[in-house]
Amino acid sequence: MTSPDVQSPLHPVSRVQSADESTPSPSILNSPIDIETIHTTGTLAPLPPSEKPSPLSIEEDSEPPDGGLDAWLTVLGAALVSFSTFGIVNAFGAFNDFYKQIWLSNYSATLVSMIGAIQVFILYIFAGLSGSIFDSIGPRYMIPGSGLITSVALLMLSFTKPQQIWQQYLTQAILFNLGATIGFFPSVAVIAHWFKKKVAWALGILVAGASVGGIVFPLLLHRLIPKIGFGWTIRIIALIVFCSFAIATLTIKSRRPTKPIPPLNKLLDFGAFRDPCYTALALGCWFSIFSLFNPYFYVGQYSAVSDEGSNLRSYFLTIMCTSSIIGRVLPGFFADVVGRYNVICITTLLSSVSILALWYTSSAGPSLAVFSALYGFASGPFFTLMPACVSQISPIEKVGSRIGMVFAFMSFGALTGTPLGGIFIYHQTADNFHRLVLFSGIMGLVGSMFLFISRLLRNRNIFAVV
Repeated sequence: MTSPDVQSPLHPVSRVQSADESTPSPSILNSPIDIETIHTTGTLAPLPPSEKPSPLSIEEDSEPPDGGLDAWLTVLGAALVSFSTFGIVNAFGAFNDFYKQIWLSNYSATLVSMIGAIQVFILYIFAGLSGSIFDSIGPRYMIPGSGLITSVALLMLSFTKPQQIWQQYLTQAILFNLGATIGFFPSVAVIAHWFKKKVAWALGILVAGASVGGIVFPLLLHRLIPKIGFGWTIRIIALIVFCSFAIATLTIKSRRPTKPIPPLNKLLDFGAFRDPCYTALALGCWFSIFSLFNPYFYVGQYSAVSDEGSNLRSYFLTIMCTSSIIGRVLPGFFADVVGRYNVICITTLLSSVSILALWYTSSAGPSLAVFSALYGFASGPFFTLMPACVSQISPIEKVGSRIGMVFAFMSFGALTGTPLGGIFIYHQTADNFHRLVLFSGIMGLVGSMFLFISRLLRNRNIFAVV
């Protein structure tokens, strides 16, 4: 007996399957159903493989979880990368003092300080490229590759000879930072995959890792070099960096699927500069970075001129980096509440004012220690909130590229700012240091102005949370 025809809601002529008709195979039953085919033919058909939704694509469209074990383990790994890369850069003030006094004493202050400037330049100039590659392939291969290159570079640095500055340029300034750039910027960009409402706080923890490096590595240099020499001290630092990257490789995860690396002419998102807010933000960062590192690099040398008998000189950089930890974490927490643009504008202005009001007028060790503490706190939020501000105005699939583009734009300011400061103090006198301080403070104020313009382009209501 045959079954009567039954109208199906899917098709007006479909009918209940008779006993002699074959049942759908398990592979069809377990496959995603092509609704278009059902409406057209009245039959079940699986989606083509290319159209099947994958778990990764579903996760890609979901909101960042703003927490969870994997999210905070990613923050831990990213902070270790920051500690091992930017922490070494932050510690250059200690390297600079040792080089100028002992290891590279035959060279001018400008030539020695160029090592630190090229460090920052190399780290920043390839940031756009590094961020774009991260947007395509994620951190899986970039983090261990970065750890390998940076560790080898430090090992090579440990074998350099005194009064051979070209060896410092090749190992510390160039090779180390080529490795650092493919690890640091993916670790920054991956935070936006896991956090949205708490992104500034999470980035604050990441960037605080660089401040911890700025404390730990100078202390190691000051304590160990007199005991075991420069070479073995750097080898211990290389081991610390290698272990930090090993942990980061295991903990940093991405939530987005990989995709083919775009052609070279499409790797960099120059279209971002069509956004006036993005352009003003980039200009503000460029002028700010022109002066931001000068206190970190030169406050110790200034103390040697203004207060030769001070016992605090070797601790100014440590004080600055210690207070910077608080400045990078705490304002990041409040920025998620009162607005990231609001906080970066105010704190960058305060750091510039502190240069003019405190560094310019300080000469004794205790007053310079107070300046170091206040400046470290006020300058810290810049490094935390700049990536958060960029991610706030960027599509998530382009956040790595756009953060990298701002850093690459800043690289020329970083390259020229510190060496120009060195030119001011070619003859190290108090008057020449005052000219350096004025230059740094004025450039910082100009940077603050552009950051305020960027904030107003986002929202002209000065009381708005932006």
